[in-house]
Amino acid sequence: MKNASDGQPPIEPAKEIRVGISSCLLGDEVRFDGGHKRDRFITDTLSQFVTFVPVCPEMEIGLGSPRESMHLAKVDGEIRLVTTKTHEDLTDRMAGYARTRVAQIEQMKLCGFILKKDSPSCGMERVKVYGPLRTAPAKTGRGLFAAELIARHSDLPIEEEGRLCDPRLRDNFFVRLFAYRRLRFLFDTEWKLGDLVAFHTAEKLLIRAHDPVVYRKLGRLVAVAGQMPREEVEKAYRHDFSSALRKLATTRKVTDVLQHTIGHLRKHIDDASRHELLGLFEDFRGGLVPLVVPLTLLRHHLRHHQISYLQGQTFLEPHPKELMLRNHV
Repeated sequence: MKNASDGQPPIEPAKEIRVGISSCLLGDEVRFDGGHKRDRFITDTLSQFVTFVPVCPEMEIGLGSPRESMHLAKVDGEIRLVTTKTHEDLTDRMAGYARTRVAQIEQMKLCGFILKKDSPSCGMERVKVYGPLRTAPAKTGRGLFAAELIARHSDLPIEEEGRLCDPRLRDNFFVRLFAYRRLRFLFDTEWKLGDLVAFHTAEKLLIRAHDPVVYRKLGRLVAVAGQMPREEVEKAYRHDFSSALRKLATTRKVTDVLQHTIGHLRKHIDDASRHELLGLFEDFRGGLVPLVVPLTLLRHHLRHHQISYLQGQTFLEPHPKELMLRNHV
C-alpha cells in the first residue's frame, strides 16, 4: 500500500493520484479504543491505483490511542467538540488544527478524500449532535476537520467510506476522482486553448451523462474561451466540470448517452448489429443488465470500425476496469 508522508515533496509524479484518507480506514490503530476500521476495498483494491495521504485529527492534536471518546454537543446554541466523560472542550484545539492541516494538504495536490463516517472530526454528514441529558441525539452534524476540508475545497471529490457501499455513489465518487486528476493534469501545465478543446472533447459524453444542462454550458464556455482571460476560463471550467460530475449519472441519462452513440455508428454497422445494441441499451435502462454489458459490445464496434471520436471518450472507461465498478450499476 502506498502512503505519502508529510515530508514528501508536494508535487506528485505526472500519473500519481494522491487521495487523503482517514487513517483508521487503512488499518492504522488510531481509534479511541485502540482499534481501526480497515476497509478492504480501500486497502486491497483502490491502493493499487492511488497514493494515500493518511490523516487522523485526534492523533495529530496529541490525544493518543486509546483515549477518551468524544462527540459533538450543542452548548449554548453552538456545536462543540467535547469528551464524553470529563466534558473537556476540544473545539478550539481541533478547529485550529483543521485550518492548519487543510492548508498543508492543499500543497500536496490531492485528487480526492475519503472520510470516516460518523466521526466527530471526520464525519461528512449526519454526525450525531448531543443535546441535554435524556434527549436523543440529532443526526445533523459534520465533523470539525471535515467541515474545514469541505469549506476550503468545494470542488475536491470528498466522500465517506460508508456511502461508498452504495454502488452508484461509489461509481460516482471514482468517476469524479479520476476526472479530477485529468483536470488537474491539464491545468497544472502551460495549457493552450487547443489543450482545453481536446480535453473537453474527450469528456463530453461523461459530462452529458451526469448533467446535460452543464454539458451545454461548458460547451458555450469552450466556444468563447479564446476571448476570455485564461484565469477566468480555468476557474469557470474547473467549477462547472466538478459541479456536473457531482450529480449522479442516472440510468435515464446514461441510456440517452448510449443511444446518442448510435448516430456515429449508423454508417458502419448493419441493422442487426444496431438492433442488438439498442436492445442492450434498453435492457440496461430496465435494470436487466449492468452498464458493463452494453459498454462491452459498444467498445467492440468502436474498435472494429475505428470510430476515433467515440474511442477517445472517457465515458467508456472513466476509471480502471479492475475496480469493476460498472459491473454493479
